[in-house]
Amino acid sequence: MPRRIVIAVTGASGAVYGYRLLQKLREQENLQIHLVMSRAAEKTSKLELNLLVKDWKLLSDYSYQIEDIASRLSSGSFQTDGMAICPCSIHTLSAIAMGVSSNLIVRAADVCLKERRRLVLAVRESPFHLGHLRAMTAVTEMGAIVAPPIPGFYHKPQTIEDLVDHSVHRIMDLLGVPHPQTSRWQDINEDSKDAQQE
Repeated sequence: MPRRIVIAVTGASGAVYGYRLLQKLREQENLQIHLVMSRAAEKTSKLELNLLVKDWKLLSDYSYQIEDIASRLSSGSFQTDGMAICPCSIHTLSAIAMGVSSNLIVRAADVCLKERRRLVLAVRESPFHLGHLRAMTAVTEMGAIVAPPIPGFYHKPQTIEDLVDHSVHRIMDLLGVPHPQTSRWQDINEDSKDAQQE
């Protein structure tokens, strides 16, 4: 059976992170992708990427309407291997923190938490006020992983895509589906020892 990964996209700025995540997951073998987009995400996708919902659906195996609260993603009996909300709006983060399952994204996230499955939230907002931080603390205590798309620079990025991919690859690591092209930190002390030995 292929591994099932749920990808949700909200209306926070940074639609490119969600789209690139889907592209990278699509490259993986033996992976089944389930996609849910909010209405705000559809608008942000058009504004930032000039992409329509159908463009996103092409990268998934199954897609669901956000209003479809009776979807199989709403049930813990439908086994999945993890979920990422990328990007994750503060609205969605707060709803998850309070257990307010008013749509399929929040309900699917709630299922991951109650079934002790991996849930990664790529929160896209800055700066944070105390309410945001408390919501992040709450979901972390509930078992979620808060992973804002904050790029590193040790891999010497040359393009915006390099910066995006760095965050996307970290999210894939957290989902347990690492990408083979992920740039990883190399211990500079080890590099120095290798150079001395040569």
